[in-house]
Amino acid sequence: MPKDIRDILKEAQSNSRELKKSHRERFEERLTKIHKPKKKNYFFLKIAASMVVLLSIGYLTIFNNSVSNDQQFVEPKITDLSSVSPEMKQIENYYLTAINYEMASIEFSDENKAILDTYLEKIAMLSDQYTQLTAELAETGINEKIINALIDNLQFRLQILLELKDTINEMKTPKTIENENSTI
Repeated sequence: MPKDIRDILKEAQSNSRELKKSHRERFEERLTKIHKPKKKNYFFLKIAASMVVLLSIGYLTIFNNSVSNDQQFVEPKITDLSSVSPEMKQIENYYLTAINYEMASIEFSDENKAILDTYLEKIAMLSDQYTQLTAELAETGINEKIINALIDNLQFRLQILLELKDTINEMKTPKTIENENSTI
């Protein structure tokens, strides 16, 4: 016959043993023996980090003192037209962008090779003059004549490219007109 569960629990409570008071301490001691926590020694890392901090502070103080002494007596160097002023940078960027765009839009072919060579030689001479003028600007500093010459140089290069483009277009149009007349 089945037993009542309440009776089974009462019997189990009376049969249970009590654990010793030191059981918990002995258990924790055994666990620590099996799994000893490893202490990581960061002593050398601490020394290395402090050395890096000290060296960087020393370097920065020496470097800042030498830079601040140098900056008191040196004027900013002018290297090209864009370093003169923001307006000059804007003008130079406008012309250089227009020149690069026109150069990219030119169609190279065997028929216009001779014309291209002459125009590109002129542009190369103007480019060389531009580099000479920028070197002179860097040597002498801000000079209105040199700045105007640099801007004129950029304008001449753009004009030459526009003329080249027109010449190439004129070379193409007579051929199309001749072809139209012959087919009619």
